[in-house]
Amino acid sequence: SAIDACETDNGGCSDKADCRKTTPGNRVCVCKAGYTGDGIVCIEINPCLENNGGCDRNAECTQIGPNQATCNCLKGYSGDGKKCTYISLCSQNNGGCSEFAICNDTELTERTCTCKRNYVGDGFKCRGNIFQELLRDFKTSRFYFHLEALSVTDIAGPGPFTLFVPRTEILNTDPRVKDWLARGTMAQVLRYHVVACASLLYNDLTTISNVTSLQGDPIQISYSQNSVYLNNKTKIISSDAVGTNGVIHIINQILVP
Repeated sequence: SAIDACETDNGGCSDKADCRKTTPGNRVCVCKAGYTGDGIVCIEINPCLENNGGCDRNAECTQIGPNQATCNCLKGYSGDGKKCTYISLCSQNNGGCSEFAICNDTELTERTCTCKRNYVGDGFKCRGNIFQELLRDFKTSRFYFHLEALSVTDIAGPGPFTLFVPRTEILNTDPRVKDWLARGTMAQVLRYHVVACASLLYNDLTTISNVTSLQGDPIQISYSQNSVYLNNKTKIISSDAVGTNGVIHIINQILVP
């Protein structure tokens, strides 16, 4: 009877190959689908090695099996891997820039944020003039409303100015405010919180002993236990909100001239 060359040990073919009988005692070895070679030695076909496995040129081809691959768009692109489209960082949420900044795509996964005209900052936080900044922050908005109601427009100029602003809840609850309004002296109290012709940052305040307010009276400054105090008892609790024409510091109580 004819000898079956494939009967023993797959005919000497690779275990990734099919042994096929030809004539008695002879056979051929054919690599299985997904493999290439002479049948004696068969290796996996990596489709990513040719034409990026059919993936988009902006996608990564990853072999997942014999002659099998998956396509994933590179960072900065979206799609199914076969087709990838560039994602503009600036098209989503202004690229993470401030609402008062201009976002510019520079290169893949990169963008720049630049504050708009009449705003200052790093592009991620942009501030306008101190009038705008007082209104934008709830902690200082009550001070703004008092300035507006009493037509105190001194800080609308180019400055620079330094403002020491009591928090909104303090201005809302201090009973003296009603009395000052009734007596017509509230405008003087407000001006006592403003220093003209200087934009004094927190570090500047640690090195000086007094400043003259827009109202005319001096404000004593002292530095103790890593904090700056005004008139020895009013503490700066938040500092260095820098605008285009000055700087705002938030204080824990009202300054009285």
